Amino acid sequence: MTWSIIARDPATGQFGIAVATRFFAVGARVPYIAAGLGAIATQAFVNPYYGIDGVKLLREGLNAHDVLATQLATDDGRESRQIHIMDASGAIAAHTGRDCVDWCGHIAGSGFSIAGNMLAGADVLDETAKTYIANDSLPFPRRLLAAMRAGEAAGGDKRGKQSAALLIHGEEEWPALDIRADDHPDPLGELERLERVSQELWVHFRSSMPTRQNPAGNTDRSVIDASIAASRARQS
Repeated sequence: MTWSIIARDPATGQFGIAVATRFFAVGARVPYIAAGLGAIATQAFVNPYYGIDGVKLLREGLNAHDVLATQLATDDGRESRQIHIMDASGAIAAHTGRDCVDWCGHIAGSGFSIAGNMLAGADVLDETAKTYIANDSLPFPRRLLAAMRAGEAAGGDKRGKQSAALLIHGEEEWPALDIRADDHPDPLGELERLERVSQELWVHFRSSMPTRQNPAGNTDRSVIDASIAASRARQS
């Protein structure tokens, strides 16, 4: 009932997942990221533990193929599941169960994986991939959203659209960006709007938040204000 793209930004090392569907609150069900280690999207008859336990296995050092094999081995409902995984080495593992609703399948390329089920056709994944590849000059969040827009234009979820989400992690356990449209007539359009809003204040505040390397972060508001002012000056 969903299609998603997992990718790693070659410029920053960030992992990102963008997902859209004709179902409620897809961002609460599908995307999981282990900061710096990998990303997982669990779809179709969603098994949340593919994400919950999968990121634990990535943190324990398992690669994408071993994580997938471990998850499938313990799930009697595996033929109704779809899952794809990318690890820190760039390895990709994917599974589309034989009971997933057509059109269903997955494809992969250099630095990205795309999977979907209950789609209008294979073109949804193909156009998502083509657009992701063609837009390597875009900022990572916008590249992911542009790719999903192309998949939507190719038919997307054959039932229509309702929710979408974009999750991006850098090195920290907290996300660099986590935006959702849980019930919206144009969910990907709403994500595009939210991403633009994030550029106004959030990205400047984010750079001052505590990290593992700098546990105190930056609490000097003048630094944040200066960053905001500089950004606004560049745009004027």
